[in-house]
Amino acid sequence: MTIEIPVKTIEDTYASKSNIENILNQVAAKEVMADQTPSHYMLKAIMSGFLLAIMAVLQLAAKTQFAPAGNPGLINLIGAIAFSIALVMIVLTNSELLTSNFMFFTVAYYYKTITLSKIMKVFTLCFLGNIIGGFILFGMMTGTKVMTPEMVAALTKTVNAKTIDASWHAILIKGIFANFFINIGIYIAIQCKEALAKVFFIGVGVVIFVFMAYEHVVYNAGLFAGMMFYNIDALSWIDVLKNIVFAYIGNYIGGGIFIGLVYAYVNGKRDDVVKLTK
Repeated sequence: MTIEIPVKTIEDTYASKSNIENILNQVAAKEVMADQTPSHYMLKAIMSGFLLAIMAVLQLAAKTQFAPAGNPGLINLIGAIAFSIALVMIVLTNSELLTSNFMFFTVAYYYKTITLSKIMKVFTLCFLGNIIGGFILFGMMTGTKVMTPEMVAALTKTVNAKTIDASWHAILIKGIFANFFINIGIYIAIQCKEALAKVFFIGVGVVIFVFMAYEHVVYNAGLFAGMMFYNIDALSWIDVLKNIVFAYIGNYIGGGIFIGLVYAYVNGKRDDVVKLTK
């Protein structure tokens, strides 16, 4: 029996090239929105921050209400699953989240379809919108009795662990891990056709980062917003700044470099893409 093996080219090794094309198209749309209708872009970023904050409240509620069960590992897992709903909703509604944009825009920059100045503009608008969304949610929450004393205590404990008790290099490394898992889940989900498959892979990445208490700069900013409304005296501002700076850097490395740049590099050459202009 003779087996014929077709001759392969380097293009045949671009196993997820369709993902890259999808990402580049999404980045082009994001760039147009940020340039021509920045108010629309900001609203989508605000919605992401709002969703993250409201699911953080759900996570706190789940963890405190299941606390009497006395199994910390199971309680953390329940809280992580509850929070994973946020990213699923953000991705499926095409809202704008800074940490996923780290991957998207690094891919686009590698293929030279967007300039660094445009990237910085989008990142700034996106992060600002994400933070505003958290403030809006917790500001509205103060008009209710949803945040119980137990939830405020749990929030304070979590924030202290992320700020006062954490070193800058621990925050940096945990920031890398957080966005690595989030963006690998999103990258896999891009090639899934079924909605349930997308939900599963997006959710898995979030469950891992939350369960392992990794550092996500937008999630953390939402927690800090909550503390400003519920326990501002317990905030150490220099440690809050430390967390935001090094979580931001770590998240970019984890999502932008470890996922975005790596998969851009293994799926084509920098001159393979030509951006069409009117």
